[in-house]
Amino acid sequence: MMMIRGLESLGFDLVCATPHQKTGQFLPSLESIRRAHSATRTAVEQQGIGISLSLGAENMWDGTFYERCESGSIPSYDGGPAFLFELPLGSNLPVGLFERLFDLQTQGLLPVLAHPERYEPLWKSPALAERLADSCAMVVDLGAVAGYHGRKRTKAARKMLEHGVIHAAASDAHSPGDIRVAAEGIAWIRKRLGDGGVTRMLEEAPRQILSGEHPAG
Repeated sequence: MMMIRGLESLGFDLVCATPHQKTGQFLPSLESIRRAHSATRTAVEQQGIGISLSLGAENMWDGTFYERCESGSIPSYDGGPAFLFELPLGSNLPVGLFERLFDLQTQGLLPVLAHPERYEPLWKSPALAERLADSCAMVVDLGAVAGYHGRKRTKAARKMLEHGVIHAAASDAHSPGDIRVAAEGIAWIRKRLGDGGVTRMLEEAPRQILSGEHPAG
């Protein structure tokens, strides 16, 4: 509740909860997720907080994700066409990544890549980052923009923002302390991209994504 109040203080009116889905580490049941989401949403309403609480998932690109791709059961934002995913860290992108993304797009889905600034192959190749941005919506972490996730990740996040590769920004809040970090990230975007950049990254593009529309058109 402290995080939600903090996000409200920054101007958020819609927050998407995205619990991790990762083989062997984070696989809470859908029932338990929905129960926690319902209880939290009820508390938000009872306390008069002006935020709508949406539900999605952060899907690791792993065996569980492949199985869900095949069965058409990828956890998405409120059951809609857009879903959030992350990639394993390493020196190479997963084999068959672009082919799988294309297949998912032909099914009417919108893949949304979490924290692209973390992936080493994109640091080395702006062309690869641009190609990936054509295949999915790219959402940067405000903490990385603010400089809290390491020098290389911060450099990548800011460079991709300035080059127009990033489509939206997210708090990626895990604790109340992340609210201050998110505020600093927003301040950096405002300083470099102006008020219009903040509106685009935190309001216009996120709403397009949730509707299933790629922000790049």
